[in-house]
Amino acid sequence: MRVTNLFVYPFKSARGIARDSARIDAFGMAGDRFAMLTDPDGHFITQRDMPALARISVEPVEGGGLRLAMDGKGEIIAARPTGEDRLGVDIWKSELSAALSEESVNATLSDWLERPVRLVFFDDASKRIASTEWAGEGTPVRFADGYQILVTTTGSLKALNDDMAAHGEAGVGMDRFRPNIVIDSDEPWAEDRWAAIEIGGLRLDLVKPCARCIMTTQDQRTGSRDVASPMPAMGRIRMSADRRVPGPLFGWNAVPRGEGSIGIGDQVNIVAERPEGWAIKRRAS
Repeated sequence: MRVTNLFVYPFKSARGIARDSARIDAFGMAGDRFAMLTDPDGHFITQRDMPALARISVEPVEGGGLRLAMDGKGEIIAARPTGEDRLGVDIWKSELSAALSEESVNATLSDWLERPVRLVFFDDASKRIASTEWAGEGTPVRFADGYQILVTTTGSLKALNDDMAAHGEAGVGMDRFRPNIVIDSDEPWAEDRWAAIEIGGLRLDLVKPCARCIMTTQDQRTGSRDVASPMPAMGRIRMSADRRVPGPLFGWNAVPRGEGSIGIGDQVNIVAERPEGWAIKRRAS
């Protein structure tokens, strides 16, 4: 098995960027989810409640800032904040301090998205830890939903699309699932049995399956939900039977246990297995 795609998402819920290689440290992939949109009170905003975020493209610029462009709206440079102005933000169960972008950036984004918003950056003063129940003690994470890296496989996407085709539904691309690492694997759902993998000498522990939400039903260029949806197929073949992680599953959350660089074409080795896999509900006959 080999790595077939790598993606980072510098601005949470905006468009991703394909990479040929990536540096990984304790936080995950370098350049991944270090900026995030919030409401004026600091509550995080994603495509779940603002599908238009899918229309914003992102390009890192010198100094750690971002060039942001929205279809039909133009573009702006969001310089990396100094950190003097801060905003207390929440993301799921986490509360932390983030660096607040300058007012002109926030005003432009508010105009683009037609509601008051703030752009914040994760900096050295920002502290957040992934769930110790699943990831172990002291694993730092930026603005990802919960964990450092998301791993998916081509075999599982094919199985999902095959089920959709069998039910007269159009297929979907891997972009619907917003992975960081895509592995070329012929066997669908084999990742349920991988406790840990090694890529380029770097160990990644697959700690928790990823329960999927409405974002998988949205076109990742337009934000439209008037497109093929993988939800019915996941409901048929990928519903969790383990109450610890309810709902439809696709992909696994992974925690890096070291630092290193990986690239497309790198070999993927399974270094620890989960023989029991993950319990999936049986399809009604």
